Amino acid sequence: MKAVITVIGRDCVGIIARVSGRCLEYNVNILDITQKVFSDTFAMIMMVDIGNISAPFTEFVDSMNALGEEMGLSIHTVHEDIYNSMHRI
Repeated sequence: MKAVITVIGRDCVGIIARVSGRCLEYNVNILDITQKVFSDTFAMIMMVDIGNISAPFTEFVDSMNALGEEMGLSIHTVHEDIYNSMHRI
């Protein structure tokens, strides 16, 4: 099972470290990551494996949302099936 995490906000030191650290806390494996800084705006998309997640997926989503609020970022985490359905034409 996979999920997609998107992160957008003002660039600062430690964004990737904090987001990947939160994944580690929940035993979520990062499969692919791409990031870019546009001027002072940070944007990242991560594909993660949630097959061995250590808590309910909803708890992980809430935790990522809380991290985003704490850091002043927009962090959205969606199950791959929902992501694919949202982007299907």
